Amino acid sequence: MEKILVTGGTGYIGSHTVVELLQKKYTVIIADNLSNSTIEVVDGIEKITGIRPYFEQVDICEKEKVNALFEKYKDIKAIIHFAAFKAVGESVEMPLEYYQNNLISLMNLLEVMKKYNQPGLVFSSSCTVYGQPDHLPVTENAPVKKSLSPYGNTKQIAEEIIEDTLKAHPDLKALSLRYFNPIGAHPSAFIGELPKGVPLNLVPFVTQAVAGIRGKLKVFGNDYNTPDGTAIRDYINVVDLARAHIVAVERILAGKQKSNYEMFNIGTGRGSSVLEIIQTFEKATGEKVDYEIVDRRPGDVEQVWADTKYANKELGWKADISLEDTLASAWAWEKKIRKLK
Repeated sequence: MEKILVTGGTGYIGSHTVVELLQKKYTVIIADNLSNSTIEVVDGIEKITGIRPYFEQVDICEKEKVNALFEKYKDIKAIIHFAAFKAVGESVEMPLEYYQNNLISLMNLLEVMKKYNQPGLVFSSSCTVYGQPDHLPVTENAPVKKSLSPYGNTKQIAEEIIEDTLKAHPDLKALSLRYFNPIGAHPSAFIGELPKGVPLNLVPFVTQAVAGIRGKLKVFGNDYNTPDGTAIRDYINVVDLARAHIVAVERILAGKQKSNYEMFNIGTGRGSSVLEIIQTFEKATGEKVDYEIVDRRPGDVEQVWADTKYANKELGWKADISLEDTLASAWAWEKKIRKLK
C-alpha cells in the first residue's frame, strides 16, 4: 500500500490520523521531534492497530534532515503536515518562535516535494484564517481577515506560500483542511490529547481540573455577545477529524481534485459555548467542573463555527460523533493516564 509521511504524527491530531491510515492499510512514516509529545504515543498506536508505524525523530525545520528522510523513504506518495506550534495565547507571547517553526517547516517540505517529485500535500490549517467572521456559519468563500494572533497569521501565510508554490509548480497538489476545535480521544483510550505543561485548550484543562491536576478551570470572559456571554466554537471529535484527512489523501491520490490546491472547512456545523461544554461534560461524565470567570484572553475570537456543506458534498465526509460521547472519551483518556477509577 502507498507510503504516507505524517509530520507531527505523535501529536494529538497526528496520532489519531496515523491510526486511521494504518487501519486503511497505508504504510505510515511518522516524523516528529517530540517537542510536544512522547514516544509512548507510538505504543498506543500499535495497541489500537496491531501495527507499529515507522518513526523518525526529525525536526522538519532542519532541511538536511528532511532531505535525508526523503532519501531513506523514496516512494512516499503523500504528506500530511501537522508539525506546528498551535496555541493562540502562547503565539501572542512568542511570535518569532511561531513564525520560524510553522513557516520554515512548511517551506522545507515544499522544497523536497519539488526535489523528489512527491506531488501530494494535506496541510493542517485552521478556522483562525477567518478571524472574526462577518457571517456565521463560515463558508470556504468567507474572506480571510487580518489575524488576531501570530498563530493564526502563520496559517494564513502558510496557505499563501502553498498557493504561490503550486502556481509556479502546477504538477504539485495540495489540500488545506481548515478545521475548527478538535476535542476528545480515541474510544480505546490508548491515545488522546496530552499537552506538555499547562493545557492551552479548553477540554484538556477541563479534564485536568476535574482530575485534580489543576486548580479551577479559567473561563476567559463572560461578556461576549453570545447567548451566555462565553465564547463559542465548533468542537469536533478528533477521530472524525482524523478521518477527514484520510478522505483528503485519497482525493489527491485518486486525482479527483477540481484544482491543484483546494480548501475545506472541517467541523460539525454547530457552535457550542464554553459554558455549554462544561455543562455537557458534567452530564456525560457525572463529574462536577469547578470554574471561575476571568478576563478575556488576547487573540481570542468571539464566536465561530463551520458551514460544512461543501466538505460534506465534495469529500463525502461528515462529523458523526456526538458532543456527549466526545467529552466522555476525553474523560476516559484522562482517567486512564492518571490511573483514576
